[in-house]
Amino acid sequence: MSTTDGSAPPPGAADDDGRSGPGNGRDAIVRAARRAFTLRPYAEVTMRGIAAAAGVSPSLIVKRFGSKEALFNTVADFGTAADELFAAPPPELGRHLVLTMVELRDRLQGDPLLRVVFSLGIEDERTLLRERFREQVTGRLAATLSGPDAGLRAELIAGQLLGLGATLSLHRPDGASAHASAEHLADLYAPGLQRLVDGT
Repeated sequence: MSTTDGSAPPPGAADDDGRSGPGNGRDAIVRAARRAFTLRPYAEVTMRGIAAAAGVSPSLIVKRFGSKEALFNTVADFGTAADELFAAPPPELGRHLVLTMVELRDRLQGDPLLRVVFSLGIEDERTLLRERFREQVTGRLAATLSGPDAGLRAELIAGQLLGLGATLSLHRPDGASAHASAEHLADLYAPGLQRLVDGT
């Protein structure tokens, strides 16, 4: 296999079907793109740089996503994470949110929500991320909550999840939270979330 410029691919690069190397080629691309678009403005991010970080060829990114814009739109999507985060009935949602957040962070090798806070892109990119977040996370959650102040409670729940993600990122790998089990984190953190879910 060679890259589009005829050079050898990075070590461990996936073939065009994404099957070789650790993990799935698409997942590696999305992880690398999420990090790139979070840490650098859109104009400074290159497909070649993402490919190098993901350990794949640039041609695989083009094959899977088509363009940098399409890849950015994939990274800016919070819907898949929201599907998993909100997949529990309201009486069990607080604990489910914590356990799922920890599981998603481990599986995705990064936080599924924090990019909405830390993106360094230009205003249009930050606006798109915020709009997507409000629609796919806080707006969706508000629609499932009963009782007064559903919109406010949804925003506070989202803020708590962002805070949990920031804490786990800030204190890894040696902090107390990095060594706590997901169940123990849920024991401590979920009751506050559940009060917001219940509106009590």
